[in-house]
Amino acid sequence: MTAVPRIEPVHGDITTQEVDAVVNAANEGLTDGAGVNGAIHRAAGAEELRAACAALGGAKAGEAKATPGFALPARWIIHAVGPRWHGGGFGEELRLASAYRSSLEVADELGARSVAFPAISTGVFGYPPDLAAKVAVRTLRSTPTRVELVRLVAFDEETFECYRAELAAGAGP
Repeated sequence: MTAVPRIEPVHGDITTQEVDAVVNAANEGLTDGAGVNGAIHRAAGAEELRAACAALGGAKAGEAKATPGFALPARWIIHAVGPRWHGGGFGEELRLASAYRSSLEVADELGARSVAFPAISTGVFGYPPDLAAKVAVRTLRSTPTRVELVRLVAFDEETFECYRAELAAGAGP
């Protein structure tokens, strides 16, 4: 049975979330980098995760692929590639929504019932946090899934408040 997951905002560290899967804000090469991506690689075990990601052959913006969680509390890492922000007129919203949908599809394939998402594309990719929060919440609420719990994990207060405001503004979980 598919339904809309319960969505909760969390202000904290995504690498410590005790969920079935964490989503990594990945780059197209699925290589380690800065921000959330670097933190996940370090916490999971950079060498093992680097090898697992290399075997996946990269991903395009809007796609998601999974690896084991290695040393993370989460069993899996779902690597979602979001778009780089170029002002909003270059299909960024569609590709960001696709990254969230693809992550839920991968979570369903894995049998994950709880998933923690970072603010995909808002770091070095430059997507404005308020606009990204709207896309995230709208997409998660409109995508049928077997995932029961979604945590939107914000590293900073600004993003956390964007999530809280967006969740409060709409109807549903």
